[in-house]
Amino acid sequence: MRLYTSLLHCFCLITPVICKELYPQRSIQQRDYSNEKVYRIFYDDKFETVRDIINSEINGSLDIWSNTADYLDILLNEDQWKNILNTHTDLQYEVFLDSINDEIQNTITQELIFNSKSNQMNFNIQEQNDDDAREILGDIFFNEYRNLQTIEIWLKLLQETFPDLVNLEEIGHTSDGHTLNVVHISANNYIDNPDKKTIVITGGLHAREWISISTACYTMYELLLNYGKDKKATKYLDSLDFIFVPIFNPDGYDYSWTTDRLWRKNRQPTSVDQCPGIDIDRSFGYQWAKSEEFPCSESYNGEEPFEALEAQYWDTYLREIKKDYKIFGYLDLHSYSEEILYPYGYSCDALPRDIENLLELAFGLAKAIRLTTRKNYDVIAACKDSGSDLTPGIGGGSALDYMYHNRARWALQIKLRDSGNHGFLLPSKYIRPVGRETYASLMYFCGFILNPEM
Repeated sequence: MRLYTSLLHCFCLITPVICKELYPQRSIQQRDYSNEKVYRIFYDDKFETVRDIINSEINGSLDIWSNTADYLDILLNEDQWKNILNTHTDLQYEVFLDSINDEIQNTITQELIFNSKSNQMNFNIQEQNDDDAREILGDIFFNEYRNLQTIEIWLKLLQETFPDLVNLEEIGHTSDGHTLNVVHISANNYIDNPDKKTIVITGGLHAREWISISTACYTMYELLLNYGKDKKATKYLDSLDFIFVPIFNPDGYDYSWTTDRLWRKNRQPTSVDQCPGIDIDRSFGYQWAKSEEFPCSESYNGEEPFEALEAQYWDTYLREIKKDYKIFGYLDLHSYSEEILYPYGYSCDALPRDIENLLELAFGLAKAIRLTTRKNYDVIAACKDSGSDLTPGIGGGSALDYMYHNRARWALQIKLRDSGNHGFLLPSKYIRPVGRETYASLMYFCGFILNPEM
């Protein structure tokens, strides 16, 4: 009965027209991006030009979306773009994203329209057996992106649906009072397997990267659903422990739903009242360095290491569990650009330990993705993605470097889809294919860790 009660609560959020009195709708007034576009600037050997543009972002005036080996994607209003063109007359570029407001609506509309008949479910939860309820839970949940409140109830439902495998832990509360949740998935067979290794998967360090959160949830669900049915999944869950943090930045994620779909940082107060937020993925203590960034910058890393509460809670938590959990693998899910990044992010001069095996792992993940959905993910050093090869030190304090240096034997970051014309605003129809390819890469990671030669 408790399962069905939880299902009812979950679907009240997923189909809010049925239960809007139980969960009142908050007012939604998204930021207007009608005067802004995302431009893709191609390097074409103009590295000095790109460095100048990146340095402009340090002062908080620009929002860099992606910095790959070939191009820079940057969000600009009309005046900013004119200033750049006046300063750099020989740029090769294209408009990457034109109608930002329309793209935003494509990612959030279904969750916000309370009177949409198409968003109602025509089934009776009370009539479903446990297996059917589990199938419905996945089929419906992954139709759309889900807000913070929905996901939190869904996580509790996972724990109640799979009580022998799932343990949900609260490890801290954010500046806005939200809970930072950790999900343990384990077969709990420590007597038979006392030396179990652990894989950690995180999503949503940056609030606007919604696909990373949906993918973390999808991967959890597939792992649980396949246990006892699929030989490979059963073997891996019997042999390994999994720790998921699907929403590492709950404040920012909630804010991206209610106010600004493209918000990146957390919502922690800074020295400038009008500019809240610290970039969690630059707040970790390994190779952190105080930068010249203004608090309004999208990459502002705070005044000291671990200033972001979420990074602080995570560090404390890992210290507390290090005797019980031997972390061998770490996957940090981000978007976008279809890349698999290996350490280090802070400098291209820093050579990772065990580089040959690390590259074998990274290319193995890329192959698993390619065999699943035919998508080609590039494998590159994180320093080239962060911009450290152009501006040294700009990639310090990342979760990837921190986990690789301090906690995990192998660590990678996956920058999920897409490489087309959506950027952070990937439509919800891609939730399942991205989830499938990421789950396949996790299965490869599990096999790699369990290989006795590693």
